[in-house]
Amino acid sequence: MSYQCPLCQHELFFANNQYRCENNHQFDNAKEGYVNLMPVHHKRSKNPGDNKEMMQARRAFLEAGHYQPMQQQVADLCESYITEDNSSLLDIGCGEGYYTSKIAEQLNDKNTAVFGLDISKVAIKYAAKRYLNCQFSVASSHRLPFSDQSLNGIVRIYAPCKAEELSRTIKHSGHLFTVTPASHHLYQLREGVYGDVRLHDEASEEITGFELIEEKKLTYNMQLNGLEALHLLDMTPFAWKATAEYKSELKEKALFDCKADFMIRVYKKI
Repeated sequence: MSYQCPLCQHELFFANNQYRCENNHQFDNAKEGYVNLMPVHHKRSKNPGDNKEMMQARRAFLEAGHYQPMQQQVADLCESYITEDNSSLLDIGCGEGYYTSKIAEQLNDKNTAVFGLDISKVAIKYAAKRYLNCQFSVASSHRLPFSDQSLNGIVRIYAPCKAEELSRTIKHSGHLFTVTPASHHLYQLREGVYGDVRLHDEASEEITGFELIEEKKLTYNMQLNGLEALHLLDMTPFAWKATAEYKSELKEKALFDCKADFMIRVYKKI
């Protein structure tokens, strides 16, 4: 399976280190090993998505292993439901590839093609350079560069995506794996930023064309040092609301207890 042209939706063929469709639209494979399938007129800003600082913070935090239990559960679920050999799976909003690579590693025996996609060029550069067991692209989750009914599964960890695109690209009886914050996710960190914390809604998402077939809640306490806590803050959207004083206070902590709380769900296309 290959990519679909984001301009004319014809199949892209790979040759001479570039992807090309029958209408002669061309997309070069970058030296890091990814392809940019995000046309300029599809961008809402010059450099959409997470910046370099956010990526570095995320990589440092994830490498410390604090989200490893969630990473493992997602990979286990993918292994349970993606059962055919030569299947294909996409990780939407893959960031720097931490989850994508683990899933590919776990599905290796089934010869599954695992793709990672993110709107952030910086993130995809990080991912492609390090994880060689996946194929990475810069693209929009609202315009997936894959043909109709071409994917056996899609992983969506926090990432937005239109239900129409999920339904279009996932094969009949294929699966969607989602991770969303459960009620107390990062409660202590959000309390430090906002003071008054509103709990996350744990209601399952209704996705047209899919039925919920499995749901798990994963909750555990993380014991972070000050720098890890700051990295965690910097990789979240509410970092923009944190004061310089709070960031400095967080960094100086010897120990910061924070709750990880996830809802992990599997949907089947009907």
